[in-house]
Amino acid sequence: MSMNTQGRPTGTGTSGFASTSGSSLLPNEPLLFEIGDTEHSGVDLPDVTVSDEFLGGFKRQTPLELAGLTEPEAMRHYVRLSRLNYSIDSGMYPLGSCTMKHNPRLNEKMARLPGFADVHPLQPVSTVQGALELMNELAHWLMTLTNTSAVALTPKAGAHGEMCGMMAIRAAQNAKGQGHRNVVLVPDSAHGTNPATAAFLGYTVKSIPARADGTVDASAVKAALGPDVAAIMLTNPNTCGLFEPQIIDIAKAVHEAGAYFYCDGANFNAIMGVVRPGDLGIDAMHINLHKTFSTPHGGGGPGAGPVVLSEALAPFAPVPFVRRGGGPLALVEHAEGERLGRICAFNGQMGMYVRALTYMLSHGGDGLAQAAKDAVLNANYVKARLQSVFSTPFGEGPCMHEALFDDHFLEGTGVTTLDFAKALIDEGFHPMTMYFPLVVHGAMLIEPTESEPKQTLDHFCDVMLDLAMDAKAGNAARFTAAPTRAPRRRLDETRAARQPKLKWDPPRELPQAAE
Repeated sequence: MSMNTQGRPTGTGTSGFASTSGSSLLPNEPLLFEIGDTEHSGVDLPDVTVSDEFLGGFKRQTPLELAGLTEPEAMRHYVRLSRLNYSIDSGMYPLGSCTMKHNPRLNEKMARLPGFADVHPLQPVSTVQGALELMNELAHWLMTLTNTSAVALTPKAGAHGEMCGMMAIRAAQNAKGQGHRNVVLVPDSAHGTNPATAAFLGYTVKSIPARADGTVDASAVKAALGPDVAAIMLTNPNTCGLFEPQIIDIAKAVHEAGAYFYCDGANFNAIMGVVRPGDLGIDAMHINLHKTFSTPHGGGGPGAGPVVLSEALAPFAPVPFVRRGGGPLALVEHAEGERLGRICAFNGQMGMYVRALTYMLSHGGDGLAQAAKDAVLNANYVKARLQSVFSTPFGEGPCMHEALFDDHFLEGTGVTTLDFAKALIDEGFHPMTMYFPLVVHGAMLIEPTESEPKQTLDHFCDVMLDLAMDAKAGNAARFTAAPTRAPRRRLDETRAARQPKLKWDPPRELPQAAE
């Protein structure tokens, strides 16, 4: 049998990709109203006569004005729309800080098992022992990986977990008669939700500046501590993609001052199975199951952000939680003491619990550690390939799970970080995170995760280098006009955000010319 010589050539030592894609994206899809019209129906429906009395005075007074489409037209429209979606199943997401990693199909299969997919939060506890066992096992894994004493599974997102952890800290301070503590320290390199959460709970936020190397200076924290400080909220690894080397000294100083240490665990995926945050001295830390344990991003819906608590904060964990006694597992819904009570209506997101535990069990402890190491390796590979052309704000040393660049390499080109990201769309890639963290001017934050093979990373880096060299060569038009191959051209993003057009209106009739 002879080999097929058509298509992409086969070779060794190269990715097989060109430096640029040269292909256009899918064309724009018209609106339903542009496919059909409001005067006709695509299906046969019988006339229905309903009395005003039956509708209670709510009979519609104006035409419905829905586009009438046949079933094939409607189906094709939505399938074409779905093909316009960029997803983790269709390509790499280099979004720093967001950790868009592969969602294994095994997780989805387990979440769809009838006993989990059909469970209802109001079922008798005797009928959901399997679900409670799963929650108990997930809690055990989270506490073991972090070396903490308790975990609240119910928070629905990372920010919700932050609020839960900070509420536990406030409850603990009140229980000690320290309710006057109303200041929370937040380093500049923390996630933006940290100061927002503290302010939402009524705390005064005091900023701690970053050092020249992008990390937090323990001496600056010690200088800011006082009798009015309730806690510090520190992200580790931080949003510059760096591990905080003085975190143990910071934790010791915070505790000696009578405050608590909240660690933002959004980047736990970089250290899971390698470092236990409890060993570093943290008191509370949320864990984004989507970022660390491969559950889908919630989009405001099915998210989960459990928060682990130290021995000092464990008595203040919210209900409900699972308790194992001599008999069946119990779901504790009412507990004595200073607990927070409920922070959500029921027991959390069972679908996310199933997916996360499936990921843990399929990897094992050593597999989770390997995933973290691979994520760090991939980020450092990207940094090593790009740093000869791209500018790095904190030197050329190793990073953790994400590589951070600034816009100094674009000086004098007329190209901005936004322009660069738009041009990346034309090459078939979702842009990296832009202008974040705020401590870096024109930031480009890239996180490949452990999901991406070397071939994909090489293709991405080839495109990034090609774009950078084109910008330096003075070809600014390639960037300022981008994207040119996407279904939509560049928008006035400020106007689009402030004056969105969310409703279809029939086109206006043009005035007739005078005869």
